[in-house]
Amino acid sequence: MTEIEKLLDIMAALRDRESGCPWDIEQDFESIAPYTLEEAYEVVDVIERGAFDELPDELGDLLLQVVFHSQMANEKGWFGFEDVAKAINEKMIRRHPHVFADEARGDADLQLTRWEDIKASERSGNAQKDDSALAGIPVGMPAIQRAEKLGRKAKRVGFDWSAPEAVRGQIDAELAELDAAERPEDVAAELGDVLFSVVQYARHRGVDPAAALRGANVRFDARFRHMEQAFAQSAQALEDVSPDRWEAAWRAAKAALAD
Repeated sequence: MTEIEKLLDIMAALRDRESGCPWDIEQDFESIAPYTLEEAYEVVDVIERGAFDELPDELGDLLLQVVFHSQMANEKGWFGFEDVAKAINEKMIRRHPHVFADEARGDADLQLTRWEDIKASERSGNAQKDDSALAGIPVGMPAIQRAEKLGRKAKRVGFDWSAPEAVRGQIDAELAELDAAERPEDVAAELGDVLFSVVQYARHRGVDPAAALRGANVRFDARFRHMEQAFAQSAQALEDVSPDRWEAAWRAAKAALAD
């Protein structure tokens, strides 16, 4: 028995209505979906931390999510794990004609374009096809990633800023509209436009906006903890720290933790 066969058997046993795990039995696609996202982010986390010794364990957790969804679908008679594997095998061969057929290889940028063209061709054969240039971007995708993909897809048909400087000007224009907004719903809408423009600026600068924000989160976390330690050493309660001292401590933390 292979390890993947063993995993499939384990998942089936966990879902057994008579002898399985009560928690696993009561789950459905909707309840498991958040765990699927969480496990994917944990894979990204170990990669960004360079903790590759942890990667097999995290990839295993992510694989379990695929197996879990496949088991639930199998119970309903929809499909099983073999169907999932078959679908991705066929898709990868179909979308790589430069490897598995006689199409010219080209460079990475060309292959990304061809990948999108093949995806669009696949959608055109769907009875419920979406003909928009923006088709195929999941609404449930994290907002930053979806904003980046929307901008990238719009660019493919010529709707985009000409240069990073033009996007930077758009950010200023959106900030001005945000400053002028008064009603809460208008503030939320204008702030959304600011964030969308910032994501497009990152795209034009060749920066992954989600990765950039994760990096900012890591730096904020480290700097704040550094400040906490500094105030603890001086027996200073955080609630009693003045704004000026917070600012000075923040600058000190940035300097101390600078790369």
